[in-house]
Amino acid sequence: MQQSMKCLRILCLMLTGALLGLAQRTMTVADLLNFVRSSVNRHNQDREVADVISKLKLTERLDLRLVEELQSSGAGPKTLAALRKLSLDSAALTPPAPPATQSAYVGPPAPSSTEQHAILDEITEHALNYTENLPNFICTQIVRRHIDPSGTGSYSLDDTILEQLTFFDKKETYKVSMVNNRAVTNTDHNKLGGATSSGEFGSMLREVFDRNSHTSFDWAKWATLRGKRMYVFNFKIEQQYSKYSIYHEPSGRRIVSGYHGLIYADAETKQVMKITMDCDTIPADFPIQDVDLALDYDVQAVGEQAHLLPLKSEMHSREGKNLSWNETEFRAYRKFGTESSITFDTSLDPIPEDQLKEQPVKPDTAAPPSAGKKR
Repeated sequence: MQQSMKCLRILCLMLTGALLGLAQRTMTVADLLNFVRSSVNRHNQDREVADVISKLKLTERLDLRLVEELQSSGAGPKTLAALRKLSLDSAALTPPAPPATQSAYVGPPAPSSTEQHAILDEITEHALNYTENLPNFICTQIVRRHIDPSGTGSYSLDDTILEQLTFFDKKETYKVSMVNNRAVTNTDHNKLGGATSSGEFGSMLREVFDRNSHTSFDWAKWATLRGKRMYVFNFKIEQQYSKYSIYHEPSGRRIVSGYHGLIYADAETKQVMKITMDCDTIPADFPIQDVDLALDYDVQAVGEQAHLLPLKSEMHSREGKNLSWNETEFRAYRKFGTESSITFDTSLDPIPEDQLKEQPVKPDTAAPPSAGKKR
């Protein structure tokens, strides 16, 4: 195992250009899969990943089914071509040994239909009252916008925008303060060009649970997020009831799309901690073809009080083969007031991925929380 990890570390160094001249290395299928998935998560260049793979020699047979799984995980076309060749070259080898059988914990049983209705009632009540319980505040919004004109998933950072976001009387306003570490004035949030988003402070959450949205819900699974057990439900809003609009500035066109996704709600508090969504009714002739979004909430301090507030949102979109990826983080929450001021720290590191990724549900000695009322 130590030798395998050593191999993996060497390959990561190769991608930075330090060890591109290394001779051919041997690797197990498991280490190869870890390497490719890690490269996808790090957004390494497709060409460089493929170049590394072309120098590998496997100790086991690589099944094409695994290559297809890597394709669905976001591996680029050159990487996939190198993997397919590696699969052919290893066809005469023995397949990897099956993993040791372990009794995987699958979590408690799904709530009954009656319990699901009651749980959703409580989640809905919290969601619809969400903005009513928020104080007036100011925070720093950091937007890192990445682009990929090749359409292969090889993103590069295009710009970094810092804004003062004010939430006052249940409405949010934006003031752009810096772009790429340079102070700016009189720059409108909606005139920044490229991909932008708004509505993270309650409007998206409200629409999902608004009765007029006619949202359909059904049970998905149990999960763990930031160390807490989550109820996870699928949801879907049909286009005729949706209020989610997409605006394409160059053409001046605006459309409203239906969408579907997942909600993650804390099993104890019944508060929504994460929403993911994918637009699914974008017209074929609209310039922007794909839009998906993920929004994470967490407990944040505003003065001496703790409130559930946005932590980070990510939006992906596609226009032709041009890909955009926005990371928006919300930092330095403060009470609204004339004495409030925001210090913009451009050296802030991105929020660690392990705070945003869903984890498998883990055994819990306590019984899962039960809901008490019917829908």
